Amino acid sequence: MPYLTLPRLATALALAGVCSLSHAAGFALIEQNASGLGNAYAGQAAVAADASTVFFNPAGMSLLPDSQLVLAGNLIKPSAKFSGTVTAPFPVGGGAGGDAGDWALVPNVYYTHRLSPAVTLGVGLNSPFGLKTEYDSNWMGRYQAIKSELKTINLNPSIAYKVSDTFSVGAGFSVQWVQAELTNNLPRPVNGMNIQIKGDDYGWGYNLGALWQPAAATRVGLAYRSEIDFTVDANSKTSNPSVGALNGPVTADITMPASASLSLVQKLDPKWDLLADVTWTGWSSFDKLVFKGTVNKTTPENWQDSWRYSLGVTWHQDAAWIWRAGVAYDETPVQDAFRTARIPDNNRTWLALGGQYRLSDKSALDFGYAYLFIDDASINNTDNGTVLKGSYDNSVNILSVQYTRTF
Repeated sequence: MPYLTLPRLATALALAGVCSLSHAAGFALIEQNASGLGNAYAGQAAVAADASTVFFNPAGMSLLPDSQLVLAGNLIKPSAKFSGTVTAPFPVGGGAGGDAGDWALVPNVYYTHRLSPAVTLGVGLNSPFGLKTEYDSNWMGRYQAIKSELKTINLNPSIAYKVSDTFSVGAGFSVQWVQAELTNNLPRPVNGMNIQIKGDDYGWGYNLGALWQPAAATRVGLAYRSEIDFTVDANSKTSNPSVGALNGPVTADITMPASASLSLVQKLDPKWDLLADVTWTGWSSFDKLVFKGTVNKTTPENWQDSWRYSLGVTWHQDAAWIWRAGVAYDETPVQDAFRTARIPDNNRTWLALGGQYRLSDKSALDFGYAYLFIDDASINNTDNGTVLKGSYDNSVNILSVQYTRTF
């Protein structure tokens, strides 16, 4: 019987379920493991609980055993419901668009191996950015947006070096693929015709990390991920191929933002840990969306840098069971005046619970659940001759499971 090697398994998981839904602010995806979800991802640059530290802080690999494999899956259900009106100089009609969110599976794969007492190598395969909103095709805002989708796959080889018993550093290199698709309805004189712009590109970036243990019960982590620039080579296609002027090549520049995290893990006693984290994301790099080619259009975005704050606790019940809880506040980078139907984002508050069950001394099962309360998002946007005015009622449910195997 044919079998999957580790690289083939990782690739299959990524391509089968690569995420297209955004659950951190903007279109970032923080769901990079299940072991951190129960703490609302507090302390992830310092906790180094397993091989998923490749993403959160590569320096944390210095704390791991000789070899470790992590396979994780995150089942996510966002909800985005519009209520409001549309005005235009031509008849529009249509409903509110239904629920623009849908189920998605986000997989993560990580592997680490200790090369020497001081050097550990690792690799991660994940999806650090994603977005999808999709409305009913005949909704009132169809001239502004029907489907908006962004997918990424990120391959992240990394290395950690243990400088001393209390200090480690790490670095990683990212090769990232992005695919974007946008559709909407065209206004008169071709009223009723859809247009789709779809394309992809590859880019590269890096991540750096440091881990410091100033006392036996205290660990501090600092991590940074760089921007990644893309020039998406796309194709514009209308539902009426005879409109040749709108069918053809299009390019668009997209920058995935830089981010930096400062994390703390404090052991309060043998059973309780306190975790905290503050993360900055440089969303101001997303100031406008520019299309050039058969479609020439500039959409101002004017996003702002944002901050995420999280706090968590972990209870070590016994040798088999660990329990986790966490809260987080995630600022949106979207200003009210520039909110669009494609990304109706707003501030969100996380409430999370989770745990771990050790199957054996070599394997463990992590699980977590989070509910995201998202502030109502107002919209008053003009595009393609229509004015969409109203608000969004948004929320997210996340359920994650992870298997960790130590060799």
